[in-house]
Amino acid sequence: MAKGHRSQIKKERNIATQEKRPHATAKYVGIPAPKAKIVLDQIKGKDVATAAAMLNYSPRLAAEIIGKVLKSAVANAENNLGMDVSKLYVEEVSADQGPTMKRIRPRAQGRAYRILKRSCHISIVLNER
Repeated sequence: MAKGHRSQIKKERNIATQEKRPHATAKYVGIPAPKAKIVLDQIKGKDVATAAAMLNYSPRLAAEIIGKVLKSAVANAENNLGMDVSKLYVEEVSADQGPTMKRIRPRAQGRAYRILKRSCHISIVLNER
């Protein structure tokens, strides 16, 4: 027989598998994943202050959204895990493909062209040096 109540066992298991590194995620962002990956590859491995500065001066639309996600991850590290912000760096980044909205563009002679409005899920994981 198991030790303790089922809910208590599940609770202990969830705590054991919980992520210890600070992270933040933005889901259903209206930017295609390849365009977001271009910006994410630039900040991977950089410390938080440098990454924030790079995102602040980047002309790409994805940089603004990724900047918000980075800011959220830093706040999670500081408030939830009590980490020192000056020691943080961007350890992992990912832009996974989200759902695609399909739209139709009317064309000549009764034809229709497909418009695919792609979205992605952006996630950033930080760590201390």
